Amino acid sequence: MPNQPCGILGFGAYIPYHRLTRRTIAQAYGDRAQAGEKAVAHYDEDSVTLAVEASLDSLLSCKDSVSSIKSVYLATTTPSYAEKQASVTLAAALDLNTAVRTADVSHSLRASSQAMLAALDFAAVTAGLGQNTANPEGPSEAQHQEPNGVVLVAAADTRLAGAQGALEAVLGDGAAAFLIGSGEQVIARFVSAYSIAAEQTGQWRSASDEFVQMWEDRFVARMYGTALRAAVHGLVETSGVMLSEIHRVVLPAPHARMQQEAARALGLTEEQLVPGLEQHIGHTGTAYAPMMLASALEQAQPGERILFLSFGEGCDALLFEVTEQILTYRETRENSDNRKSRSIQGYLKQADNTLAYTSYLKWKGLLPLEPGRRPDPDRPSVPAMQRNLRQNLALYGTVCTQCGTKQYPKQRVCISCQAKDEMQEYRFYGRPARISTYTVDYLAASASSPVMIAVVDFDEGGRMMLEVTDCKPEELRIGLELDLTFRKLSVAGGLHTYAWKARPKR
Repeated sequence: MPNQPCGILGFGAYIPYHRLTRRTIAQAYGDRAQAGEKAVAHYDEDSVTLAVEASLDSLLSCKDSVSSIKSVYLATTTPSYAEKQASVTLAAALDLNTAVRTADVSHSLRASSQAMLAALDFAAVTAGLGQNTANPEGPSEAQHQEPNGVVLVAAADTRLAGAQGALEAVLGDGAAAFLIGSGEQVIARFVSAYSIAAEQTGQWRSASDEFVQMWEDRFVARMYGTALRAAVHGLVETSGVMLSEIHRVVLPAPHARMQQEAARALGLTEEQLVPGLEQHIGHTGTAYAPMMLASALEQAQPGERILFLSFGEGCDALLFEVTEQILTYRETRENSDNRKSRSIQGYLKQADNTLAYTSYLKWKGLLPLEPGRRPDPDRPSVPAMQRNLRQNLALYGTVCTQCGTKQYPKQRVCISCQAKDEMQEYRFYGRPARISTYTVDYLAASASSPVMIAVVDFDEGGRMMLEVTDCKPEELRIGLELDLTFRKLSVAGGLHTYAWKARPKR
């Protein structure tokens, strides 16, 4: 089988609903206000939940690729655990086959580009061999119709900065995801790459640090520019593609001024430069460059070349060429039945920028709260968590094979016809749902009071009780359409418990 083009098959992004304006931060301290705002993950969101949202978006227009995913890479500098793979939780929430390779890539803002390079290597190998590594005897005719060895690469970060520090107004939360593989469905063909590794201490966070630290701007700018130029010049030399022949350049930087200075030093025009997102969502860590790449792909036309740069202890430069397939892909994405797919611009418009500074501090655990006047939550039962993995993480219930009644949680006896052990698994995620009834609890101990609980009815059958998040009490009403969202339920005894919640369909 001849080698097939490798590159990006699909992409997705996620920006939290809540925004904290820089004016709000400045007013809390009587400081001079800066322009713009930053995206803030809700109290029940972390890097894993952000990655799940972005990954679900990337899969929406690539349903044929889901069964072909053989590896899952999660890039983040803010993992939930110091010892426990977050990429496994991501794969479980997406309901992927358990016969999948998983890896967490961390410790650098270049983690996302390093994960993408590893994914491209994997895709190139499987495309060159013409077989799936899980099937050494070679693919069947049916397998040839699917992308070979698809890798899901997700990048997400929720970094913290010290209160009233220089980075507090800069760091934002967000995620992006890409499907990397080979075949005729590639929307952006991988052309070449060049990497520079450089020992640099401009921005860091030690194992015991809670907050990101950064050296003086001029010092960081010098290191940034040196690594950037070396990587770009190396890519130009090895690929034979001149900078003037590149249509869009993803040039992430700690802030806009540094981006503009680097662009001038490279001789880039304003038309080539992909606009930064720091004014709208802040710098989202290792997810920042991927989110800019997703933004570029939303606008790119066939034949355009995109240079993707990622900075952190050196620089990775990746060159892509957009294919004709991008037009079909975007049409499918825009006309999706379940309109969860959101563009970067769509996310920017759908936001609540009324977040109070004290709420932000509570959500981030920076403002100690009086404990609730009720017992502390118990650590969840690990055996129970293990038994109910598919139910809790992938949102599986049951459907009665005798009468078709759907139930959640899983049951042995049908509530309608009382048939026993006549059940099949049924996944509720992605099904249209709406509020049947609800309550608002102002007494529950929560970092985001009040807590809203709704009885949710699914249009195709089934009912469950879910917490409603990213919502104000006045938005609730009977019949309100809902989306399901993967969130962090609690942290007790060092264990992070994840579950599904609901949010208003926007």
